[in-house]
Amino acid sequence: MSSEQSATDKSKLPFSEQHYFSSYDHFGIHEEMLKDSSRTLSYRSAMYKNKDLFKDKIVLDVGCGTGILSMFAAKAGAKQVYAIDMSNIIEKAKEIVSLNGLDDKITLIRGKLEDIELPVKQVDIIISEWMGYFLLYESMLDSVIYARDKYLAPGGLILPDKCNMYIAGIEDGQYKEEKIHFWEDVYGFDYSPFIDVAMVEPLVDTVENNSLITTPHKFFEFDINTVTKEGLEFHRKFDLKAIDNEFCHAYIVWWDAEFPGNHKVTLPTGPMDKYTHWKQTVFYMDQVLDLKKGDTITGSIASRRNQKNPRELDIEIEWGVKTTSNDQSREQNGKFNYFMR
Repeated sequence: MSSEQSATDKSKLPFSEQHYFSSYDHFGIHEEMLKDSSRTLSYRSAMYKNKDLFKDKIVLDVGCGTGILSMFAAKAGAKQVYAIDMSNIIEKAKEIVSLNGLDDKITLIRGKLEDIELPVKQVDIIISEWMGYFLLYESMLDSVIYARDKYLAPGGLILPDKCNMYIAGIEDGQYKEEKIHFWEDVYGFDYSPFIDVAMVEPLVDTVENNSLITTPHKFFEFDINTVTKEGLEFHRKFDLKAIDNEFCHAYIVWWDAEFPGNHKVTLPTGPMDKYTHWKQTVFYMDQVLDLKKGDTITGSIASRRNQKNPRELDIEIEWGVKTTSNDQSREQNGKFNYFMR
């Protein structure tokens, strides 16, 4: 049975919510996600390699988009899939599900999950591709947590169910010159007030693995089976050791997501891994660290929801360098606030 239900009037939502859901109305963003083979094949492998977990199960797909994950679940043996999405793309998903002969397996419901009632009281499995830049940007995980607490049967599964976040230092002098110092001389004029604007917003970009000049540090991990919304705000310490004599201009953050099952599948997004549309998140410092092999950067990273728009993040990174030679001229300390908009 394929059905469509409009349970939430988008115009009645706060502007930040309207903007968020409307961004997924556009074809381009779904094309980018579908063409991200690391992303899409990780989900497919997690389901197809663990078909015993899906056989005759009731599945909920939170934020189904074009319906690709729902169709994977149906093909993996699910008895019924309830696919929820607020954006207009669900109209295309309805066509696609029908075209692929899965009308009897997938029920499409348009609406915000928190505003609708599923036709069933419980589901056995929740699947969702909720991850954003810096993993937590957009806060879509909130809806997965809501679905878990309201609908997931005892002992049920969530795909993915575990996440880890990593930080490292990089050499990126050329790009920093282009991004930051460009404003010091713009066709002969001083535009330096724009430097602060350019600095505070992190850059989402692909970082080459050879740009890493420190060891990475896993600073945050959580289990989606148990995490709370409040538990997604954090303040964690890190230690990074320089692996060469090099200047450090920025920090990068990436993450990986793990799927449950006897056949383990992990979706990684690091600079050493295959490209994903999430890329990595780059945080430029307002100083340059002169590192020698063996030096240590000891610091902390904090992330909390923006008070005005909870889908945005306020991020603070603090750091200090400890040199192996006790060279105080290189033992800099710093602190910077970043805003993911």
